[in-house]
Amino acid sequence: MSHLDRLVEKAVADAREREKLPLPSAVSPVRPFPRSGLIAEVKRASPSKGDINPGLDPARLAQAYERGGAVAISVLTDRPHFGGSLEDLRAARAAVSIPVLRKDFIVTDFQVREARAHGADAILLIAAAAPLATLRSLRQRARELGMAVLFEIHQESELDAARACEPDLLGINARNLKTLEVHTGAFVRLAPLARDIAPLVAESGIRTAEDARRYRREGASLLLVGQALSAAANPEDATRTLVQA
Repeated sequence: MSHLDRLVEKAVADAREREKLPLPSAVSPVRPFPRSGLIAEVKRASPSKGDINPGLDPARLAQAYERGGAVAISVLTDRPHFGGSLEDLRAARAAVSIPVLRKDFIVTDFQVREARAHGADAILLIAAAAPLATLRSLRQRARELGMAVLFEIHQESELDAARACEPDLLGINARNLKTLEVHTGAFVRLAPLARDIAPLVAESGIRTAEDARRYRREGASLLLVGQALSAAANPEDATRTLVQA
């Protein structure tokens, strides 16, 4: 099994446990997801880096991101490997006026419905995480619930799946989730082949103002930044620096 296979397997097992519980019934209306700007991520830990900011307050961090100019918030909800939770998602969304993305290993219909029930305005779908038929079904369910879909790819062979799923945004992740290796040239290599699908989101390895400027020059409409912001001593200023860049 690849690293991604193990992540998905554990996420599905956890979701099956949550299926035994009722979903929240009172849900705020969906907030439209932007097509340009900075998506700032609430990220406690990661398999590649270990602890990043395990004691973070998701509400206060999301508010700092919003003050810094972020156009949306991404929240890791995977608990075993990222230390996140649906409670983090709910807390972050309640604290800000901008839309919130649920970032997890979503491969079941329940996980999509669960995301909306906990306030998500958008979800992440990963090309390498499930068969195309499953991904298309999940994308359709998200559309029925009013949520946007960020569809993530890492290599050229996944472009056909991206086109078939007609996502709202297309993420190009520099990190190969099967091996956790980072390929810094992934975005510039794939962007010319992918820009006709949806607005492009650069993911992973964005730390500095120069990183932000480079990805914009290469065609990114949005940047998704996690570790550099969650670990920052002053996340509001760190967000503002990347937004201004």
